[in-house]
Parts: sequence; C-alpha cells; structure tokens
Amino acid sequence: MTDLVTFGETMLRLSPPDGERLETADDLELRAAGAESNVAVAASRLGATAAWTSKLPDSPLGRRVASSLRQHGVETDVVWSDDGRQGTYYLEHGGKPRGTNVIYDRAGAAVTTAESEELPVERVREADRFHTSGITPALSETLESTTADLLAAAREAGTTTSFDVNYRSKLWDPAEARETMEALFPDVDLLLVAERDARDVLGREGDAADIAAGLVEEFDFRTVIVTRGEDGALARHGGEVYEQSAIETDTLDPIGTGDAFLGAFLARRLAGDGVATALEYGSATAALKRTIPGDVAVVTREEVESVLAEEGDEISR
Repeated sequence: MTDLVTFGETMLRLSPPDGERLETADDLELRAAGAESNVAVAASRLGATAAWTSKLPDSPLGRRVASSLRQHGVETDVVWSDDGRQGTYYLEHGGKPRGTNVIYDRAGAAVTTAESEELPVERVREADRFHTSGITPALSETLESTTADLLAAAREAGTTTSFDVNYRSKLWDPAEARETMEALFPDVDLLLVAERDARDVLGREGDAADIAAGLVEEFDFRTVIVTRGEDGALARHGGEVYEQSAIETDTLDPIGTGDAFLGAFLARRLAGDGVATALEYGSATAALKRTIPGDVAVVTREEVESVLAEEGDEISR
C-alpha cells in the first residue's frame, strides 16, 4: 500500500540563466515542475512511499517528466496518450524592479483530457492519503470532474484527503475558483491555503486563526493550515491551534516552497508525528527548498533535522 498518492499536471520548466531575458537567451535549463508531484517528491525524500498519477503524452518530453520524478523515489502511475502534448512553462528570474516572470504554454496538454475511468482509482482508495490542488480543476472541465471523482472515491474508501487551494490568476478568476473549490471541500480532510488566497479567493476575513476557525466550522475540515509567508504558518486541528514560525533562509529559487512544506508535513503525519512536529519539518523543508534551484525540494531528512537542531540551539541561547 502506498502512503501518499497525488494527482495533477506536471510540466517541463525551461529557464534561462538568472537575469537573462528569454528573448536573448542561448541556453535554457530543463526541469520537471508540478504542484502535486512536488508534494510527492518532498514526502518521498522524507521517508514516505509516494506515487504521482496523471496523463502524459507518449513522447520524449512526457517520458522526461516521469523519469525526473522517479529519480526522487516517486512511483509514476501514468496514463500514456497518443494525443495531446506536454505542457511547459518558462521562468525568467529577475531582481527588483523587474521581478520574476512566468509564461505558461500548456494549451492542449494531454492531462486536460484525463478521466477518472482511466486512472488508478483503486490505488487512490488503498492509499493512506490522497492529495491534489486547485490548479488541477482549473485546467479543464474534464479535470474538474476527475478531481471531484477522485476526492469522492478517496473519501468513500476512508483515505485521508488533502487539498492545496494554490490559486493561479492566469487560470481563472476568484469567483470561479471559489465556486469550484468549495464544491470539492466536503470531500477534503486537510486544507492548505495561503492567507492572501483565503481573503481574495475564499472571501475570508480576520487573522489566520479566524480564517482557520471559520473554514473548519463551515466545511468540517479535520485540519486547516494557513500559510503566511515570512510570518510562518498556523494550523487548526482537533480544536487546537498550532503556530510555526518561518525559518530564515537565503532565497535562490522560491518556486515550490509551499509544496515542499506540505510534502514534509504529510510525510511526518504519515510517520505518526503530531501536528506541531509536522509543522516544524514543513518549515525546515520549505527553508531548504528556497536555496535549491528548480521546483522540487532535493533534500534529505538529515538535512531537515539539522536545520531544526540549529533552530533549537538558537531558541535556547
């Protein structure tokens, strides 16, 4: 039995050297990148058995995605398609005032046609946990239905489900996102939401504690985690509130930080740790991810625990 199964799109990310413009770059770095697969990688690298399921084109680019995830210990349970293409995105890093620019090229991707009947639903049912995000139902009407089907199947089988709001303004507007995601919430056990998305997309008010309490009360989530950037994260679980500070870090590449946080959190919960300890691991893994280029947290449990030990030493001084 697999500890964690995730479902969603994984693209290929192409990036010029830091500071270089896409229109003048001669070289592009190629990496696999996807919110749900990033979660699976972080969980796998911290000791969980993790699988990612999706639909990919039967092409060199599709096979590159699968092999990139397998090298981190993630099992890929893929529907291979002769139709559709491999989605890509281009990331142009720039400092102030230019900032970082993301250009998506994902229209016609094979994953947008993925239906629950062709996916490994039984594996989802047999897993301890199933995870997806708000990016997936935003990609097509088919994926909206498939996401709902998989969450419902997991819930019916007793599999614990998690969902990251992960709002993307380039995919849909807040009103559409809220309507679609709130229809999924009855089948979600753990909700992760950035504080800004809770306000701007879900229409929540108050501080992070108020947001978490309101979401638990309205949708009966077992756990709500509200991430607050530099201010860390707050979780509500079992009537208790847990706060976790962010860990100071140099930032070489912030993409995938939230995925690393959640993957580590899920791995430690699967290992039997309480919410407070899982939050600590999530925070340390997120800090490490920001020092690593690409979307995935290429870390070890020993490195994460070393960061936690250093934080403990700082607190005790």
